[in-house]
Amino acid sequence: MGEKLNFYYDRKADVLNFSKGNPYPEQDLQEIGDDMVVRLNPRTREVEGITILNFSRRFTGIDALPLPITAQRQLATA
Repeated sequence: MGEKLNFYYDRKADVLNFSKGNPYPEQDLQEIGDDMVVRLNPRTREVEGITILNFSRRFTGIDALPLPITAQRQLATA
């Protein structure tokens, strides 16, 4: 089974964070699109977390998201 992901939604700020483990100062941040940021391991470049700003605006009109969500954490390279 894969590593457990932690999810946190801040309703007031409308920000969704999910990550494996806690953020740490050495992580590299990379903006990957409108209001989306990934946190990368500085040594391996593995994606360790994702932050989505203005989360609820992205899902207007959707009643619920199906859970559990299966995802692969990998940053696409050009």
